[in-house]
Formats: sequence, structure tokens, C-alpha cells
Amino acid sequence: MTVRRATEPDARMLAAIYNYYVVNTASTFETEPVDTSTIASRMREKLERHDWLVGDVDGRLVGYAYYGSFRSRPAYGHTVESTVYVDPGEIGKGYGRQLYAALMSSAAAKGFVQAVGFISLPSPASVALHRSLGFEEAGLLRAIGYKFDRYIDVAIYQRALTSAATSA
Repeated sequence: MTVRRATEPDARMLAAIYNYYVVNTASTFETEPVDTSTIASRMREKLERHDWLVGDVDGRLVGYAYYGSFRSRPAYGHTVESTVYVDPGEIGKGYGRQLYAALMSSAAAKGFVQAVGFISLPSPASVALHRSLGFEEAGLLRAIGYKFDRYIDVAIYQRALTSAATSA
């Protein structure tokens, strides 16, 4: 798999991957499928200051990962929120881990200090992925989302991107 920055022509394939998760899982709290132009707009916004990476296998996108602002207030400016999605037919091949590792390298290279990921529970594969990349559980939000006629807990995972990322 080749990891590269997303480009606008990728938006159609990325929307197809994402919409699987929208319709079939609680991995995202979006409840309606999104169109290609929405994904393209989100990509442009992320690529201004942050990053959006895709995994390409012989011209076919097998997944993507991106990070953006954690929160809007200036004091959070060194922290990013990250996510990864893999084509459901490609899960278990290591693509998600490779994409997410490249994403963490990108965030560190751009000078960000902390990465935060939110995981809808239960999701043992996502928890394992985050832990394998050095994320640690930082909190739990109980019954914070509602999808598929049930309330969903969300775990907060956090990872330092630099060795200097310690609190006083």
C-alpha cells in the first residue's frame, strides 16, 4: 500500500468507504450518508493546516485517515483529533495501522504535540489499533451518542506526539 495525501478526485471513493460506516456502524455519529462534494469540502478544510492521507493499492483506495483541530480555542492549538476508516472489505490487512502511523508522523512533523481519538464502544479492534500506536485511554463519555435506537459510550484516547509533550 502506498500512503499519500488525499486529492479532490479521491472524494468519491472516500465517500463510499465512509458511508458504509455511517449506515452500518456507530463508528461515526453521522446518521445520513454524505455526498462526494461534502467529503471534498471536508478534505480541503483539513488540508489547509492539517492532513488527510489515503491508502492506495494499485489505484484503489483501501482507507483513509485524517486529523484536524481538537477544539477551536487557541490554547488547544497544539492538539489534533484524529480518525481512520478502512474499506470494510480490506479490514485485517494492516492498512489501518499503516495509515494511522503515517498520520501520527505527519502530525508530529507539523509540530502538533498531542493527538486525541474518540472511539464508540464497543469497538475492540479500534481500541487495539489505538493502543498499538501508543494511545492511552484518557476518559469515558457515557451515553453521549444516540444511534440505532440506543445510547452509545465513547472512549477518549490520547497520545503524545513528541517527547516534550508533558504537563507541568
